[in-house]
This record gives sequence, C-alpha cells and structure tokens, in this order.
Amino acid sequence: MAAPRRDTRGIVDAPGLFTRVQFRRRTPAAPLRPYVEHYWLIDWDLSEPYATHVVPHPCVNLVFQRYAGRPGFGEVAGVGLELFAQKLTGRGRVCGVQFRPGGFRPFTPERPATDWTDRRLPLAAVFGTPDTAATETAAPDTAAPDTAAPDAAAAVLEPDDEDARVAALDAFLIPRVRAGPRILAQTDLAMGLADRIRTDRTIRRVADFARAEGMSVRALQRLFAGYVGVSPKWVLLRYRVHEALERAASDAEVDWAALAAELGYSDQAHLIRDVGATVGVSPTAYAR
Repeated sequence: MAAPRRDTRGIVDAPGLFTRVQFRRRTPAAPLRPYVEHYWLIDWDLSEPYATHVVPHPCVNLVFQRYAGRPGFGEVAGVGLELFAQKLTGRGRVCGVQFRPGGFRPFTPERPATDWTDRRLPLAAVFGTPDTAATETAAPDTAAPDTAAPDAAAAVLEPDDEDARVAALDAFLIPRVRAGPRILAQTDLAMGLADRIRTDRTIRRVADFARAEGMSVRALQRLFAGYVGVSPKWVLLRYRVHEALERAASDAEVDWAALAAELGYSDQAHLIRDVGATVGVSPTAYAR
C-alpha cells in the first residue's frame, strides 16, 4: 500500500501551520485509491487565532469541518482558482478528502467538473438529500436522494479515534462511486494526463502535449473541463507556481532566472507575474 505523499506543496508557511495544528495524511480504502489522493486530518486547540493559506491543487476536495462555536458540517470544494485562506480559532477539527485531479467525476457522473470549480457547496447540493430540490444548485440530473448526508458530518467528525474517522470517510465514499465504464475510462485518461503534467518537466506547451498524446488541443480541453474542472494550461501553470513557491520556501539563494527557464518560462518576469497573481507578492517577498 503506497503511503500518502509527504510534500507540502500548496501550503503557505507549512512550518508555521504545523507548529499550531496536528496535521496527518491517511490512505483511503482500496476501492477508493484510484480516485483519491489521500485523506487529510487537522485538529487544533489555539490560544490565539491563526490564518492559514493554501494555493489550491487542481483537484476537488470533500471537507468535513467543525470550528469553535459552530456545529460540524460537510461541503464539496471544487478546484480553487485563487489563494484560499481560513482563520482558525479555539478548538476545531477538519477531515478532508483530496481527490486526484479528475478523480471526483465517478462520484458525480452526471455533472462535469466545471460545475464545482471555484465553488464550495453543501453535501446536499452535490450528492442530494430529501430536500435537494430546495437547494440553490439543484439540477434535474442530480443523484438520487441521499438520506445519509445529514448524518455524515457527525459520523466523520465526532470520533476521537483517528482510525474511526478514516473508516467513516471510507463508508461515506465507497457507495458513491456510481460511474459506468465510459466515465471511468475517461476518468482514467484525465487523471493520467494531469499526472503527466505534474511530473514531466518537459511538458511546456499544451499544443505540444496534446500532439504527443494523439489528441487535438480542443479534445484535451474538453476532457479537462469535464473531468478536472480547469484547462490543461491552468493545470500546467499551477504546478509551476507550486514548485516555485516550494523552492522559495526552502532555498534562500534561488536563482530565479534559472528556475524560470527550468520550469519552462520564457523569462523570469513571467514566473514572477504568475507567482504574484497567485499569492499576492513576488517570489522574493514570499521567501522573506
């Protein structure tokens, strides 16, 4: 069984966060591993407020959360286009599911991934409950009523035992893989292509990538819209920004011109522009 990844890409000031919260990643049950990257569990008990920031990955998250003075609830967070911030106070708990890029579609096969992009929606709006018709995002092709959804947050968040929380996440997700063979085949294709963009540094232009995969640019764009929720160019740029930020946080003497060339940018200015647009400051200011 492969262990969850250990990098902190996307987490702004990961050392600062980890001194304030308990953060763990866990592996889902075997039937879910093709689609789920990992579970992520956070608990905190703070004497002073702390704001955490994340540069989102190109993936959907299912998040069960409980904050000080509020009952627990669950929501689906689509691919976030901007820097995400969350203020933590008092005591709280989050149990999240990070799907692989493209991996959420089998759980909602009737809906393209763009339906969730840059949105945070209650479980009822995504999986359906008896009162789905009353929700703002209900659609004629939503899933059949899901009577378990209202109790899901309690089942996941209440146990103090971490294994019990993981088991509750498994129990919530396994029955919800509902896609047929065509959707599953397209899901596998989208996940594989997104993973190639993440890991293959030689991929620098979407047109060249599509040609190498025997696809037209338009076909590649349609696939990513339906299964990932953002364009292949957006995915490529986001992974570049993740790597640049990781380098800035770990290396005090970054050669930004060399890194820009290494990541496929035409010049340093374009890298600085993309990082600044994502986190609001230049790479050197971020490193400071």
